[in-house]
Amino acid sequence: MPTRKSSARWEGGLKGGKGTFKGETGAISGQYNFSSRFEEGVGSNPEELLATAEAACFSMALGGGLEVNGTPPTYIDTQAACTVRPQLEGGFKITEMALTVSAAVPGIDDAKFQEIVQRTLTGCPVSKALHGNVDITVSATLVN
Repeated sequence: MPTRKSSARWEGGLKGGKGTFKGETGAISGQYNFSSRFEEGVGSNPEELLATAEAACFSMALGGGLEVNGTPPTYIDTQAACTVRPQLEGGFKITEMALTVSAAVPGIDDAKFQEIVQRTLTGCPVSKALHGNVDITVSATLVN
């Protein structure tokens, strides 16, 4: 299996500094700073990237689970919201990842769909990496 790579460069201190990141393919890149991460400033941040990774991985894993069930999806849309919070002991921690999923899946009832959605939370590689460290929730709607 391949190993994927990315790089980041940070210049300066925490609040006055700035950074850039770039994936090895060049398909993802951007700038980030204190304001874009912990306030509402312009730019990206690690939480946005983590939410993107979780949404993409979850959608793909759910598609695989639905296909194994014999009900491949027409589409799966996943929104991921990653929350970072200050900690009482200092610093920050990523505390929550909330997924909102809608999918068109011909030939499946909602109960089976929800079962496969829940199973995907323990089968998706990114979810596995977050398990035990981040509270992951999912709200899934079957659109038929």
